[in-house]
Amino acid sequence: MNAAPADQIRLLDVQALDVRLQQLAHKRRSLPEHAEIESLNKDLTQLRDLLVASQTEESDCAREQTKAEQDVDQVRQRAARDQKRLDSGAVSSPKDLENLQREITSLAKRQGDLEDVVLEVMERRESAQERVAELTERVSSVQSKIDDATSRRDAAFESLDGDTATARKEREVIAATIPPDLLKLYDKLRDQQGGVGAARLYQRRCEGCRLELNITEVNEVKAASPDTVLRCENCRRILVRTSESGL
Repeated sequence: MNAAPADQIRLLDVQALDVRLQQLAHKRRSLPEHAEIESLNKDLTQLRDLLVASQTEESDCAREQTKAEQDVDQVRQRAARDQKRLDSGAVSSPKDLENLQREITSLAKRQGDLEDVVLEVMERRESAQERVAELTERVSSVQSKIDDATSRRDAAFESLDGDTATARKEREVIAATIPPDLLKLYDKLRDQQGGVGAARLYQRRCEGCRLELNITEVNEVKAASPDTVLRCENCRRILVRTSESGL
């Protein structure tokens, strides 16, 4: 394949822009905010699960407290009715009086036991409420960190995407001036060779594979017409001659 030396040199400009685009894409994928956001989201998920569990516990305690307080109220009302009967003198039978007094005493003990239950449930509910408040604050704090990291990531995206758009436009402009067959070969080699399809010959060394040409290869390069599109014997990339090739 033949191409004007100027076209071959412009191929190096395209290669430089392709490397630049690769670097920008890698930087976009490798932003530290990605790992930061991922880690924070994991923390947020765990905290939200804990918060739901604590809210459920608090809700359960609230129902349990209501039930216990109702039980206390029922016993208190019954004890009040019995005491009223006792005080009214309506019960005259000694045996009935003894039974009534025994029931009042039993109800008093029952009320005390139930009030202890209410206190225990209230303590558990208060603890759950404190846990809910703590976890709510932690969730809010982590969410704020996620929002901050996301904002920083998006700002980096905007900057990188702007640089990428500029590099792509510049590549389009330069690529349009290169013969289609030469550009097609370059693109094919670039896909095969890890993103590098053309390399400069610098001081008798291929900058693609970093190997120095032997004397036979140097002589072949010297003998080749300036329009000849050369290939590195080692890596098979397009080898572009410049004033710094050392020939």
